[in-house]
Amino acid sequence: MSMVQALSPPTAASPRWLLLGSLALNLFFIGVAAALLIRSPAPVDRSIFARIERLAATLPAADADKLRGQFQSNRAAVESARDGYDATRETIRQALRREPFDSEAMRAAMARTRAARQNFDLALQGIIATAAAEMSPAGRNKLAEWPPGSPPQTGR
Repeated sequence: MSMVQALSPPTAASPRWLLLGSLALNLFFIGVAAALLIRSPAPVDRSIFARIERLAATLPAADADKLRGQFQSNRAAVESARDGYDATRETIRQALRREPFDSEAMRAAMARTRAARQNFDLALQGIIATAAAEMSPAGRNKLAEWPPGSPPQTGR
């Protein structure tokens, strides 16, 4: 082999391998991007209304309407209880930031938060209990199976 042959440009086969390698790399990156998009679920709406809607969606239509109606009738009270709960959670944050730290103030804020959470739970559960009293047996059974896909509970 002469020196001229050794220094000559590569044959036509090399650009094909380069093109194939580039294509494979691009497909790899597209696959990774698609997997990340599919894997990342959309954030769940955690508002009270959205929770009631998710619950109602599993019920028979007439029973779902009863639940929605009860919620609409009591929406202001539930939202007020939720706002009170959120406000008391903020008092915990404030107690944690206070200098010098006062553990008794922190405990008092936590006690108010527990009471506010219980008030919120009572308001929301009252809506569900009132609606359940008006529902068909099929609707109440669907409520008992909440969340969907949970194993049925047997009597103990």
